[in-house]
Amino acid sequence: MSSLNSKPDLEDSINVAEAHGRVVREAAACVREKRIVDNGIAPISLWAFVSCGVVLLIAGGILGDGGRLFSYGSTFRENYVRTPAPGAEDSGPVPKEALAAYMSKGSKIYSAKCNGCHGSDAKGNGSTFPSLVGSKWVLGETERLAMIILNGMEGPVSDGKTYGVMPPQGIGMTPEDLAGIMTYVRNNFGNSNGDVVTIEMAKAAIEISAARKNAGKASTEGELTSEHVKVLPGEVLDPKTMVDPITLAPAAAAP
Repeated sequence: MSSLNSKPDLEDSINVAEAHGRVVREAAACVREKRIVDNGIAPISLWAFVSCGVVLLIAGGILGDGGRLFSYGSTFRENYVRTPAPGAEDSGPVPKEALAAYMSKGSKIYSAKCNGCHGSDAKGNGSTFPSLVGSKWVLGETERLAMIILNGMEGPVSDGKTYGVMPPQGIGMTPEDLAGIMTYVRNNFGNSNGDVVTIEMAKAAIEISAARKNAGKASTEGELTSEHVKVLPGEVLDPKTMVDPITLAPAAAAP
C-alpha cells in the first residue's frame, strides 16, 4: 500500500478515550465557573423583577382607591379645625390705620382699571385722558366722583380742557373696591384730602347709581352737575382708626 494512503495508528499516536475525557473534564470546569460579562450587558436579577412587581401592585391599589385616599373630606372629619399651637393663636393680619389700608386696596384697583389711561402718575396725556392731580372732579363732592367711576362719562367735559368719553369702571366692582379707589385718588399723586371714603358710603353710591333715571348709561356733565354734586351719606371714619387691612372693617369688629 502506498505511503500516501496510509493512516496513522490511533492506538499508537492518540489515546482517544483519554483525550475525550480531558475535554469533558474541562467543559465541566467551565460550567462551574461564573460567567464574566461585559459592563452593561449583565442579566437583570430575578429579584429586581419581583421587587418592581410588588411596587406596581401596591401603587395600583393606592391609585385605585385614590378617590377616597386623597379626599380631604374622608381624611379629616367634618368641621375639622386645626388647633393652634399653645401661645401661637392666629390673630389674623395686623391692623392698619384706615387711610393707609384703604389706599393700599385702592392702589391695586387703580393699577388694574385706571393706570392704562391716566398713567402711573395720574397726569393723563394732556389731550385724550385728563389729569387727576388737583382736579375738582376728583377732590370735590364724593357722590359725583362715584358716579363717574361707576358709570363713566360721555359728551364733552371741561376741566380747563375739553375731553371726550370715559368708559364705566363699575362692572364687577365691590363696595370695598370703590371705597378703596376713591380714597386712593383723593389722597395720592399730590392730592391730600385726608379723608376716607368708607365702605358704607360706597354702598350708598352703588345704590344711587342703580336708581339713576339713566341707569346703565354713561353719565354726562349736565347730569353730574345738576344731580350729584353731593357728599355721599355715611358715618365719617377717622383716618387713624385701626382696621383690618383685608376686609377694611374696624379692628374691634373684625371677625
